[in-house]
Amino acid sequence: METNRTALLIMDMQMGFLASLPDQGKLLRRNIAAAINTARQKHILVIFVRLGFQKGLPEISPANAMFFGLKNHLSNDDALGAFMEIPADLGITTSDIVINKKRVSAFSGSELEMILRASNISDLVLTGISTGGMVLSTFTEAFDKDYQLTVLTDCCSDPDEELHQLLLNKIFSKRGLVVTAAQWNEY
Repeated sequence: METNRTALLIMDMQMGFLASLPDQGKLLRRNIAAAINTARQKHILVIFVRLGFQKGLPEISPANAMFFGLKNHLSNDDALGAFMEIPADLGITTSDIVINKKRVSAFSGSELEMILRASNISDLVLTGISTGGMVLSTFTEAFDKDYQLTVLTDCCSDPDEELHQLLLNKIFSKRGLVVTAAQWNEY
């Protein structure tokens, strides 16, 4: 792994999604914080990607079954801000990049690919929630774009543990490196 060509993606680690993982959320946050620390020690680019919208959520169409329910729920600025908030214990710094995406994949409706290309990034390390949503969509799109991929097993979570394990063991491991945060620290 060439650290100057690698980016650590922290995906959908925002309060609106962490609320759905009350039991797993604290451990997941600790593991991701450790991965962020490793990345910073190795001078790896850290990018936070979150689902984020403009006031009034004009980016969400009634045709989007997945996100349209959010439109009423997040219609006021306070609710939207709370939903998008990244936990302080993940320790965003001024050298980190924060990107708002508009759909499931980190690439969808965001400037992620432009930033990766401008930074000469070829290797992505994926973390976040949910394994069967954001991580899967981003992994698949990044694979199609010829990025080298690593998924940190203890830095991803999904409400469906069986799906989480299936993706790690049957899909991601066939197309990329699947390791724990501690194992990644050794690379």
